[in-house]
This record gives sequence, C-alpha cells and structure tokens, in this order.
Amino acid sequence: MYSCFCCSHSCEAIEENSCFSFVSLLFYIRRWEAVQLHFQILARKPKDYIFDQRFTLTMLSATGTEWVATGLKKDDFFFGDISTLFKGQNTIVDLKIDGHSSVSTKVTIKNLMPSAKVVISFKIPDHKSGKLDVQYVHPHATLHYRSQTICLGGEVGFDTASSLLTKYNAGIGFNKPDFFAALMLATYVHKVNPTTSVGAELIRHFSSHDNSFTIGSSYSLDPFTTVKARLSNNGKAGMVVQSEWRPKSLVTLSDEYDSKAVTCSPELGLVLALKP
Repeated sequence: MYSCFCCSHSCEAIEENSCFSFVSLLFYIRRWEAVQLHFQILARKPKDYIFDQRFTLTMLSATGTEWVATGLKKDDFFFGDISTLFKGQNTIVDLKIDGHSSVSTKVTIKNLMPSAKVVISFKIPDHKSGKLDVQYVHPHATLHYRSQTICLGGEVGFDTASSLLTKYNAGIGFNKPDFFAALMLATYVHKVNPTTSVGAELIRHFSSHDNSFTIGSSYSLDPFTTVKARLSNNGKAGMVVQSEWRPKSLVTLSDEYDSKAVTCSPELGLVLALKP
C-alpha cells in the first residue's frame, strides 16, 4: 500500500461502456515468477502515472496491524484519510476514516466453507451502502489453467437483481524468460536485458469502435531507481521516475504532455510514500 506505482483511479478487467482492456504491463514491468497469476491478475490494468501531490505514511504494529495515513492535493482541494488493516487467520478487516467523517468498513472471511469467501462492506453514516459478496470457486464453474509457460483463465459476473450478465471475459497469457504476452486483444512486453524492457498495448473500445495504441519502455538506472516512458496514438506522452531512497520508502515524479492541447501546461505529479 506504500507503493507509489499504485493506480490513482479504478482498475477493472472490464471497464464501463464495454471497453475491453489488456494487461497494461508497459509501465509496471517485472517478471512473474512461475506464472503465479489468476485471471484477475492477467486482466489487471495498473497505471502508475499520477499527476497530483500525494503523501502516504504506513506504520506496522507488533501485532501485525497496518496503519496508513494518506494526504492528497488535487487542484485546489485537499483530501485525507486514515486506514487500518488487520489480518487474522481467516479474517481480514479493513477500516478507513476520511476527512468527511465517513467510515468505510470491509470484512473478508475466508474458508467459511470449502472454496468459498464472504466479503461484507458498508459505510457509516450511509445506511444504504451495505454490500454482501459471496465468492465460490468450483471446478465446473470457473476456468483456470497454468503451467511454466502458459496461463488460461476466464470469468463471468451475474447481477441477481437485474438478472443480467455484468461481465464476461477470457484470456490467455504466455510467459518466457525474456517476455510476457497476454491475449485478450493484444499486449506484448519484451525484456531486452536485465535493466531494459519495452512493450506495446492495443485496446479496442467496442462502444465507440475506436482503437488506441500505446508503446512504452522501462529502464533501471540502478537497483533503486527506475525510469519509465510511454507514447500513445492520441498524442499524449508520459514519463515517471521512481526512487527508493530508503528501504520501502519511495518518491515518484510523473509528467504528462498532450501535444493536441498546446494551450495547456504539462501535468505534473509528486508522490512520497514512507514505511518505517
């Protein structure tokens, strides 16, 4: 949670308006050891270009409870929250209090029954925000296969209230010592050498019938500093520099320039994450 490369927006395998997205590993490149990934990871779309000012402080108690204080300045507004995460043997409790005196609680209960997980979430004082999520994995209801070089998966979401399918997707990934490729539309990442990786991503928006294409590269200046850059067909170019100036404490600088918006200034971002 202290990582600055986390996404500042919502990440979903299937976005709104039926926009199917690939694994965007262009700017979060690392070798996935032994292909230890499920389909949700295969379809994840992390974006580590953050164009605001953020400060995160993480503290870990002797009992294993994690405390996180976050401050965010966006435009002329400041947002802050304090969260705590407690992990038991089969229970995870995530509690967050923001600057508007809103309390968000999420309780995850594992192994309630074989292959089942229950997630309860609610907000105070919003009494209509309660949610109950029951996840059950069955060999005949899900599809997942992995080996040393290939990973195959699929997922289906169903809304019982509207009796409609909310998501449906499938994908296949290939892992080699020098590259990773995920096929849902087209994503390719190639590891040129131990310090340099390049990648490309193609996204098809079925609602607007538009295609978007992005190329990117990652270069490690040293074991503690990484520079990443990307260029999209919409004329946007971005760069991010992250440095681990002390163990588990990161500072990140981001910049994005839109060549089509010549009257606008480049977007700048600064993130400082501390974990004593």
